[in-house]
Amino acid sequence: MSTDRYESPLTERYASREMQYIFSPDMKFKTWRKLWIALAETEKELGLSRDGSPVITDEHIEELKAHAEDINYDVAKAREKEVRHDVMSHVYAYGQQCPKAAGIIHLGATSCYVGDNTDIIIMTEALKLVKKKLVNVLAKLADFAEKYKSQPTLAFTHFQPAQPTTVGKRATLWLQEFYLDLEDLEYVLGTMKLLGSKGTTGTQASFLELFDGDQETIDRIDPMIAEKMGFQECFPVSGQTYSRKVDTRVANVLAGIAASAHKMSNDIRLLQHLKEVEEPFEKSQIGSSAMAYKRNPMRSERIASLSRYVMIDALNPAITSAAQWFERTLDDSANKRLSIPEGFLAADGILDLCLNVVDGLVVYPKVIEKRLMSELPFMATENIMMDAVKAGGNRQELHERIRELSMEAGRSVKVEGKDNNLLELIAADPAFNMSLEELQKTMDPGRYVGRSVEQVDAFLKQVIRPLLEENRELLGVKAEINV
Repeated sequence: MSTDRYESPLTERYASREMQYIFSPDMKFKTWRKLWIALAETEKELGLSRDGSPVITDEHIEELKAHAEDINYDVAKAREKEVRHDVMSHVYAYGQQCPKAAGIIHLGATSCYVGDNTDIIIMTEALKLVKKKLVNVLAKLADFAEKYKSQPTLAFTHFQPAQPTTVGKRATLWLQEFYLDLEDLEYVLGTMKLLGSKGTTGTQASFLELFDGDQETIDRIDPMIAEKMGFQECFPVSGQTYSRKVDTRVANVLAGIAASAHKMSNDIRLLQHLKEVEEPFEKSQIGSSAMAYKRNPMRSERIASLSRYVMIDALNPAITSAAQWFERTLDDSANKRLSIPEGFLAADGILDLCLNVVDGLVVYPKVIEKRLMSELPFMATENIMMDAVKAGGNRQELHERIRELSMEAGRSVKVEGKDNNLLELIAADPAFNMSLEELQKTMDPGRYVGRSVEQVDAFLKQVIRPLLEENRELLGVKAEINV
């Protein structure tokens, strides 16, 4: 660790080594070399020749492949200081290792052939890792929802007490947000295409020259490169670059995941304040430097913090996409180098935190029950009124009496700090003709959670479990939190 210069907290604290490798120089420059090999192989297979002799030979290809992995970074770095061009510096360095093939490396291509195709490949690999972790978050939340589907809890609208729900049903709300994100991710992942090799302004003019105007042969170049690089197709048209709207779509997927994670983390933070649900808290963890008793929801807070970064970061590719001039402009480059990798690294950190938090969530049923029971008499009044009407009472008169008694009980709770005595007040009112014992029998929380249990069962059975079965090869991820 360097202590005399800035280092990104995304690499030091938050993102996994797996995601960091995807955006590493090794991944980038090894992919450049794979693309140069794919281009050379394609040109050879399409019969590129001069005066009847092949321009590219098996010997050239074998030499390129022999040095696909052992990049001579020192040579490339020294060359870039001299020529101020990263692609040509690596063409030179590769040529130093492959003297026989040096003359055919990058033949017919422009810098964006390696730069843009590599960006697409890297984003695709990063989306696959995001999908893997997102599926595991869904699996953990599904297990949590299943476990607590029947645990009644006080629900809130406007953070004010509302009709009861269950702990598991509330978890399905988080689960559904992430499920929608997975749908978006799979769509974008399924539409990723390579730029291909289209030349300086996207017209493939250089290949028209190389292949003597043979249109049918030129039409085969992009599909062959795509297949060699593991893609189904290339974009049919482009300028020098692929459309920067692709970056916008990718960043929006990450922003959607961040929004879902932020919502869930906020709910957990509020529940931890209520002492109903708590994120993992390790034996030696310190909550506060001053207040030794504190158990702060620091992981959920970190989720919220990183999520805000990712949501704002998604603006960068959108503005960059809008600002492109004609066939290309270079004001995208510095922005892309920051916004795309850092968006992915932050999203990766968020998902690891989500996995860690959901896997270790602690539920306190007694606290949940106590808070619910303190509010339940108000929520049971409709049922009480119906029972009283069946016993001979007048619905309109009883409604007014319940309103009046509820206000009196509310004052007792808020002004005098006493327990909710609504049931006692109703039992003492002859209009209801019900004993306190009869009223207390109506206080089973399970009577007031509606179809929470059935909704959890149906959602998991019909939507989530089939999805997890389809992606079972992705399951089993364990998140490691650095700090």
